[in-house]
Amino acid sequence: MDHAELRAFADRWIEDWNAHDVEAVLSHFAEDVLFTSPTAAALVPGSGGVVRGKAALREYWAAGLRSAPDLRFEMIAAYVGINTLVINYRNRTASGRLVNEVLVFDGPLVVEGHATHLDT
Repeated sequence: MDHAELRAFADRWIEDWNAHDVEAVLSHFAEDVLFTSPTAAALVPGSGGVVRGKAALREYWAAGLRSAPDLRFEMIAAYVGINTLVINYRNRTASGRLVNEVLVFDGPLVVEGHATHLDT
């Protein structure tokens, strides 16, 4: 994906999350995606924060939306690399946490993703 496509992806990703449309977000992920997240460690028992495959990612994100029905993201910045996109955003729930999503693409699909939280 080129720079403009990655930037458009970041905008769409925020919009889809704010609509709580998990299927729209997942439509851009490969079936065998690998995703890591400190939040997954808390929501998916025994995962150690590692989620493998689109079906497992769907379950994790659905659980996340159930636990935070007021979930809303505000994009701070998007960092575009070679087949890599970092979306820096603020989680507008009670935590107000700053987060980075580091997404690695193979063509148009995310094959690897890593959520990182600001260490305070």
